[in-house]
Amino acid sequence: MNSIKLRLLLEQFFIEDIGERDVTSELIFGNESRGTMVFIAKDEGIFCGEQIIKTGFGLMDENSQVTMKVKDGEKVGKGQELALIDGKVSALLKAERVVLNLVQRMSGIATKTNEAVKALDSMKTRICDTRKTTPGLRMLEKYAVRCGGGFNHRYGLYDAVMIKDNHISFAGSISNAVEAVRANLGHMVKVEVEIETKDQLFEAIEAKADCIMFDNRTPEQIQEWIGYVPEGIATEASGGITLDTLHSYRNCGVDYISLGFVTHSVKSLDISAKVLADTKGDVQYEYIGDARS
Repeated sequence: MNSIKLRLLLEQFFIEDIGERDVTSELIFGNESRGTMVFIAKDEGIFCGEQIIKTGFGLMDENSQVTMKVKDGEKVGKGQELALIDGKVSALLKAERVVLNLVQRMSGIATKTNEAVKALDSMKTRICDTRKTTPGLRMLEKYAVRCGGGFNHRYGLYDAVMIKDNHISFAGSISNAVEAVRANLGHMVKVEVEIETKDQLFEAIEAKADCIMFDNRTPEQIQEWIGYVPEGIATEASGGITLDTLHSYRNCGVDYISLGFVTHSVKSLDISAKVLADTKGDVQYEYIGDARS
């Protein structure tokens, strides 16, 4: 992840949550009390968010110390410690909710992506994300996809050409659209064309697309049509593919399968933040919050 962009994002999120100040924490604890907080997984999944924890608590207290117990991409179990954070109590409480929300969502995406990779179980075909991400969180969510074992599709409208059905309708044909793009495009940018019929497939091949997407096609259709695609043109399947149907695309021959549900329909991984307290010499956890608060 871009550390500068991450810091700017977290600053915006903290401003939204804290506003002028955290009246509760500041009035109770002031600015001197120190303590330790521990993040604990309440469910099994793939962890993602190490830099969120380090950068987030560092913004609230530059002298805070973070000890990570796991790394991004590692599988975690219920009750497992994820991180210890030592710092000013008021700073810990200010940062807790924003950091937790992000880490839970990113870990949920990493977990869902990992499930998709395992469901496909292919040595040839890569699982990819889409642009169906939460506005403002794309960098984080696409990073989480990578932590789950997936790969990133284009980041936005700026880094690749993707000619979809509406582009084709407005342009009049695939050939017209590709020709217009090629006349003005630099050689470093790839051109992908989305097709739904065999005639469109042949047109995209003739237009020398760099990648052809089989949109809302069955595995059987793809397996039949992909034989017409010359070497050097990448292939992708997308549209209507679910976790339950992924296995049926295992042998269809495409290079990539892009899935919107790995980012837009995920359940956040349940993680708690608890106070690490020392009571009469015995270290114990005291509950302070979870995904619902």
